Amino acid sequence: MHPTAIALVVAAALAHAGWNLCAKRVAGAGAAFVWLFTAVSAAIFVPLAVVGLVVAGQAPEPVWLLAMAVSGVLEVGYFLLLQRGYAVGDLSVVYPLARGSGPMLSVLAAIPLLGERPGVLALVGAGAVVAGVLVIGGLGSAAMTWSAGALYGLATGAVIAAYTLWDARAVTALAVPPAALLIGSGLCQFVLLSPLALTRRAQLGTLWRSHWRAVVMVAVLAQLAYLLVLFALRLAPVSLVAPARELSIVFGSLAAWLVLGEPNPRRRLTGAVVVLAGVAAIAI
Repeated sequence: MHPTAIALVVAAALAHAGWNLCAKRVAGAGAAFVWLFTAVSAAIFVPLAVVGLVVAGQAPEPVWLLAMAVSGVLEVGYFLLLQRGYAVGDLSVVYPLARGSGPMLSVLAAIPLLGERPGVLALVGAGAVVAGVLVIGGLGSAAMTWSAGALYGLATGAVIAAYTLWDARAVTALAVPPAALLIGSGLCQFVLLSPLALTRRAQLGTLWRSHWRAVVMVAVLAQLAYLLVLFALRLAPVSLVAPARELSIVFGSLAAWLVLGEPNPRRRLTGAVVVLAGVAAIAI
């Protein structure tokens, strides 16, 4: 994989693990929390995106709107499923399942749908990444049962695969600028969730006063993490970028142990080593 793509993916993994840690701490707020951070994100990034397009001399095209709308719908489903998973399950179960099943589905689908042909070593690396994720999640142990959290994690992974494939097509075949796609998608999420937010004004006020730092952190880090991934997708195929993103599992699992005090650090560290080996194979 291109060295710049590797650097982008590593930075994205750090940002992604950071915002998921914040989201877990506000797990019970659900759609209200999602609306708040999409609102803050839109307020911060939409003006920046407009300025960027003006400076670059780019004018929006009709196909951009389609790409943004589809991406926005998928992202709303992703955030709502993830928050629900965090409300009923541990970070160390929901996060690895969501992040592990998503890229494997992306790799499998990218071959027939996008015509990508990753090498044998890259496919072995992708498999190692997923295997490491399952070890971290506790495959075969009492920690990983088919609980509601586990099922929400798998459902979230399916949506991750869907938006990864769609966004890869948007920034390549449809030539939508990554920043425009990201900000347009975020604006779409804000609009879709606004009717629901209007019915929960009191909850929104309380949530903002209690967790405004987490709201701002998720608003910034979630957008930054995925923007870095979109740029990486312009340098490397989705069948390599999607599994390499799973470095975030390493950071997230360590945070679950060190910050949240979740158990089984030995298992998590073993899985982390397997993930790192898989990412190294992908990079080669």
